[in-house]
Order: sequence, then C-alpha cells, then structure tokens
Amino acid sequence: MKKSSLAIIASVAILGSGLVWAKEGVQNPVVKDRMDLMQSIASSAKVLGDMASGKAAFDPDAASQAIGGLTGNANLITERFEPQEDDPVSEAKPDIWANWDDFSSKADGLFKAAMAADVSSLEALQASMGNIGGACKACHSTYKD
Repeated sequence: MKKSSLAIIASVAILGSGLVWAKEGVQNPVVKDRMDLMQSIASSAKVLGDMASGKAAFDPDAASQAIGGLTGNANLITERFEPQEDDPVSEAKPDIWANWDDFSSKADGLFKAAMAADVSSLEALQASMGNIGGACKACHSTYKD
C-alpha cells in the first residue's frame, strides 16, 4: 500500500475518534443531529480504516456493513447541513452556507467514493480508502474548525 494511502487511512481513524468528544455539551438539536450523523460516518470509516491499516482483521461482512452505513449516511449530509444552525460546540464553519454548492459537491464526493468502494478483499478495500479518506479530508480541511 502506498505511503499516502496509509496517511489517509490514519487521518480517517483520527477524525473518527475526535468526533466522539465534539458532541459533549451541544444544545441545539439540529446541530446535535448533524454531529450524530457525522459520528456515524466516522464510525463506519474507522471500521474500514482499521481493517485497511491492519489494526483489525479484514472481515468482508463487517466491511460491507460499514460501507453501507457510510454510503447511507453520506447521502444525508446536505440534508442535515441545509438548515443554517449553529451551536458553541459546533465545528462547522459558516463558510458551508456561504459556499453551499462547493460544500454540496464535496459531500457528494464522499457519497460517490463510498458507492464506488470495493470491499471484496483487503487489497480492494485499501485501494478504496484513498478516495474515501480524500473525500473526508477535502471537506474537513475547508469547512471544519
């Protein structure tokens, strides 16, 4: 596996673990719902990332379940972010709504990467994680504090 793919897999795992703490103290139910969605995405990505990096044994059934969760939840991102709501605990930048078309495109990029992912073997999963991690990073680099 390429060094850059390992870095992206590690980034997905780190992003996923950090979201657990971000939800503490959220008061706005719309923002909490968004954060719960992102936590679900991160959890699915972590399962896949752990398998791809060798932290967990490759399990095709668990990988299929995780990619299904990732795909289904990625498809909800724009719906959950459409209301321009904020909370002091939120890490969503206001740029999301100022650049809605770009944000939507990036969210769609994650959905497409998840849809295209191949989890039939460890090697296929590893190859797919570059696109998934890249899609997560593209959005988080721009729209997450």
